[in-house]
Amino acid sequence: MQRCLRGFGFALVVVAVVAGWVLYSGRVSVAADEPHAQWLYHLLEWVRERSIAQASRTIEVPKDLDAPQRLLAGGADYDAMCVGCHLAPGIAESDFTLGLYPTPPKLTEPRATLQGLSEEAAARRDFWIIKHGIKASGMPAWGKTHDDERIWNMVAFLKRLPDLNENQYRILTSRQGDR
Repeated sequence: MQRCLRGFGFALVVVAVVAGWVLYSGRVSVAADEPHAQWLYHLLEWVRERSIAQASRTIEVPKDLDAPQRLLAGGADYDAMCVGCHLAPGIAESDFTLGLYPTPPKLTEPRATLQGLSEEAAARRDFWIIKHGIKASGMPAWGKTHDDERIWNMVAFLKRLPDLNENQYRILTSRQGDR
């Protein structure tokens, strides 16, 4: 048994040394225009989704999430803070989004990754992402500068965004004082 443990320990040391050498050598690309290996992309995506699901499971969704005032307030914030990465109805891509990796989700399209989630689970997920951001993705943690009410307003807007046309988007994202 002791011999087996020594062999296992030696193998772990060898793996750690080789992994350290690979990382130190600079062979792992961090270039935004060079995608991850497919297996690594899927692993990172799985870890991200599991982390968000676990962290957001106890968040309580406001009963008034569909209130018109939430939609208007969230729309104005989306246009000011999110449209650069996540686009608006009628905009398929931009020079900015083409240069980002990972590519930010187009929130104007129905989100396939949310299929299978209840409406409440999707709202909790969106709230958590907006509030806490996602490391190494370019998604900021808006919770440092925005209170929960303001974040829920953006969640309310995101819920409706895939159904909006360009004119509806323009109406819902204009600041009331700018009309």
